[in-house]
Amino acid sequence: MSYVVGAGRCTRLRGRPDLHTSYAQELSLFDTPAKRAAMAVLLVAALLMPFLLTDEVLQLLALGCVAAIGAIGLGLVTGYAGQVSLGHAFFLAVGAYTAAAISGDPDGRVIGFGVTNILVWLPAAGLVAGLAGVLVAPLATRLRGLYLAIVTLGLVFIGQHVFSEWSALTGGAGVGRPAATLEFFGQPIAATGPLGTRDQKLYWLMLLLLLGFALAAANLARSKVGRAFTAIRDRDIAAGVIGVNLARYKTIAFAVSSAYAGCAGALLYTITGFFDPGSFSLLLSVQYIAMVLIGGAGTISGAIAGAFFITLLPRFTRELQAWVPFLSAQPNEVPNVFQVETILYGVLLVVFLIFEPRGLFGIWVRVRNYWKTWPFSY
Repeated sequence: MSYVVGAGRCTRLRGRPDLHTSYAQELSLFDTPAKRAAMAVLLVAALLMPFLLTDEVLQLLALGCVAAIGAIGLGLVTGYAGQVSLGHAFFLAVGAYTAAAISGDPDGRVIGFGVTNILVWLPAAGLVAGLAGVLVAPLATRLRGLYLAIVTLGLVFIGQHVFSEWSALTGGAGVGRPAATLEFFGQPIAATGPLGTRDQKLYWLMLLLLLGFALAAANLARSKVGRAFTAIRDRDIAAGVIGVNLARYKTIAFAVSSAYAGCAGALLYTITGFFDPGSFSLLLSVQYIAMVLIGGAGTISGAIAGAFFITLLPRFTRELQAWVPFLSAQPNEVPNVFQVETILYGVLLVVFLIFEPRGLFGIWVRVRNYWKTWPFSY
């Protein structure tokens, strides 16, 4: 027992963990002092990064934050609801072009409305992409597994064709258009000023947005909707028998996932400032699948870890040239670091699926359990 009751009082035994005495404690995000302390340390470390790293690395970390938002969205529909989707690049594109069209083009070459406030174009990108997800959702109620994956895969090719031909919006294949402008009530966010350099401010903004989206997803996963997602993933027929409305919750899963992808797409190219229809290829969908599987399907923290892992992977492969002299940095020479990078995606997917299906999150759980039971671990 963790508590001794006597003389009208309840005394906690030293060295024993607190027991959950309510559903609120059981469902708490950070239900132990260790978790709260670890989260505080991570937040402090993340906030101090701009003072310790170069602008080049901060830009890469900002891309990782945006990729994590998209990976969380894919994790909700694939990891939690069990609906395999290979069309994530399509929803990223919908969000990116929605935001760019609302923000406008300074040169006036393509469609643009000139509303540069991030509080306008970011929610709009998520809303339009979410509506696109709702249109796809009826297919999810009739198909599952490989058939659903093939249908969502078709969205990528349809999207590439439409966006390549719709030059009034996209600028056309190989030409492209400017991304959405990062402004807040007329004040440029991504500009060097008293608050820091451009990359420092970009990093802080993307980190703040990631924390908001991650918190919202974690609370959704702990809600009635999240439990319905899990029931559908584990066995959709049994879920339907016990009263879970399959059509409704699958639609919600696709809508929320697509909204997250739309917001990630809207933010993704604001860092580089330019994109074209070729940016949203099948490879982008595969990268997001890799983020979810390598990080750990069905977990928010796993999606974030996988996103940063995949985003930082190219940086590490570029460094291989210093250690492996025969690798070239030129794409027209064989072998080169870009080929190694592509091969690593496939190798990592196979290795994690076979040897660690729970991904990076599973590795962390094993390490944590080892130290919990040390010195009796075996």
